[in-house]
Amino acid sequence: MLIAWLVLIPLTNGFGRSAEQPRLLDRVIPLPMALSDDFQFRKKKLYLLAQSEPGHEKGPGQAIQEGTKDNKLKGTAPSSKSTTVQDASIRFERQYRLFGAVTNLDQRERMGNYFDFFWKARRSADLTMRLEYRQEKLHAHVQAQEISYPNARGSHKTEFKVVGDDYFDDGRVTAWRCLLIENGRIVAETHSYMWE
Repeated sequence: MLIAWLVLIPLTNGFGRSAEQPRLLDRVIPLPMALSDDFQFRKKKLYLLAQSEPGHEKGPGQAIQEGTKDNKLKGTAPSSKSTTVQDASIRFERQYRLFGAVTNLDQRERMGNYFDFFWKARRSADLTMRLEYRQEKLHAHVQAQEISYPNARGSHKTEFKVVGDDYFDDGRVTAWRCLLIENGRIVAETHSYMWE
C-alpha cells in the first residue's frame, strides 16, 4: 500500500502532466505594450529540421560531407575541435527531434522550424505566451500560436513548432517574435532581427 502512495504522489504534484499544446489563432490582434521587469526572456533555442543533414550536400544518389576530397570547396571547411563539438550537438538535436519517427511519413511530419523559449516570471500572474511568425510563401501574412499559463511564477520553458504540412505548404519561418502577455498587454518580448 505504501508503494502505491509513493507512485501516486509525483503524479498529483504535476510531474506526470504533459505540456499543453499551442493553439493556432484564427486572427492576430495587435496588443498594447506595457513592458515589465517582473517578466523576462532568458534564452531561446531555434532549430530548423530539414530533409538533408547539416554539413551534407545532396549529390546524385549520395550525400557528400563538406571538406572531403570530393567537395569543390575543400579548403573552406573548418577543422577545429570546437567545430567538431558543435557539429555533434547539431547532429544530436536532429536525432532528438526524429526519435521514434520510423517511416518517411513520420519524418516528414517532424520537418520544420522548432522554437524553445526559456523565460522567468518574478511574481505570480496569469500569462499567455504567443509566437507570431511569417513564412516564406505567405510573405507579410502574420500567423500566431499561443499557450496559457495560469498563476505562472518562476522559470519556464515553452516550445513552439511549425512542422509537417504547415512547413512544406507555406515554407520556412522567415521572421518571428515571441510575447508574454498579461491582461491583454505585452509585458515581455523577444524577436528575430527580421521582425519589423
